[in-house]
Amino acid sequence: MFHPEVMGTGTLHIDLNALVENWQTLDRQSATHTGAVVKADGYGLGAGRVSKALAQAGVRSFFVATAEEATALRATLGPDPVIYVFSGHMEGDTQVLFDLGAVPLLNSPEQIARHEARLPEHPFGLQLDTGMNRLGIEASDWSPEMSQEASLVMSHLACADEPDHAANKAQLKTFLEMTAGILAPRSLAATGGILLGPEYHFDLTRPGVGLYGGLPFEDAQSVVTLDLPVIQTRTVQKGEAVGYAHAFIADSPRQIATVSGGYADGLIRAMSSTAQLYAGDIPCPLVGRVSMDLITVDVTHLDTVPEHLSILGPHQSVDQLADAAGTIGYEILTSLGHRYKRSYS
Repeated sequence: MFHPEVMGTGTLHIDLNALVENWQTLDRQSATHTGAVVKADGYGLGAGRVSKALAQAGVRSFFVATAEEATALRATLGPDPVIYVFSGHMEGDTQVLFDLGAVPLLNSPEQIARHEARLPEHPFGLQLDTGMNRLGIEASDWSPEMSQEASLVMSHLACADEPDHAANKAQLKTFLEMTAGILAPRSLAATGGILLGPEYHFDLTRPGVGLYGGLPFEDAQSVVTLDLPVIQTRTVQKGEAVGYAHAFIADSPRQIATVSGGYADGLIRAMSSTAQLYAGDIPCPLVGRVSMDLITVDVTHLDTVPEHLSILGPHQSVDQLADAAGTIGYEILTSLGHRYKRSYS
């Protein structure tokens, strides 16, 4: 059976009101200023629309990964909000940083020297390595005097999604020691750090994944729904196979729906034969392999096959789908493809 009247791509709906409510909830948990991380195109949901909604809610500090990401953001936000760049001042960034008024978070003595030489009057922040060993100035290279003109001094927690992990206290201790006596505003907490409590909040918090409905913010409102159109249904007899490598073989007659969406749309292959879709409240297992553009779903138990099946929504969060694929909600969000019809409310 074909469904010729249904659009061939999925519909990705982003609830901006829920996103703003998540920011407001996290903002209320601290007495400090609360920024927002909108890197990776707003975690895959559209940095322009996301940042505009957050700015209207009162956000004045935004964080992106690279200077290039700041370009569209500044066009959306106008000149007033502060845009911080996690990657700092890279070799080719000078003109972009200057033109956008973006604030690099300098990560090394080399970046500090580059910034002082090329943009001596331009604002900057500093990122310290307190134990994650990813980005930031090492303790051996650090001097508190470096922060005299800094607009922010920050670090990042490696294990904040595990509240009892010893690394959280260790990094907090290191951050306190490295920043003792400085006058610049300090920031340590992203979403997980906010939830760890006030001692991690300092002057600025910078929630990211929690804004978009992801763990470890368990009380987050759902932001994303994804409905995928059913292209075709067929009866598969006992012993017949479905999809690449014949990864699913029917043990009895089954009704199989072929659904538009695949790994080109961010439905990663690790979901093969593990994820579920929903027809209203009824779960329907994904069977066989995820292919580039299509997935196959067992709908035998449905009285009527709907025009669409939901893979993200009230019955399945990004983290639940991630669990089925053996990954994390961040990867699900940031992998959502550009072929979907996107709608915002």
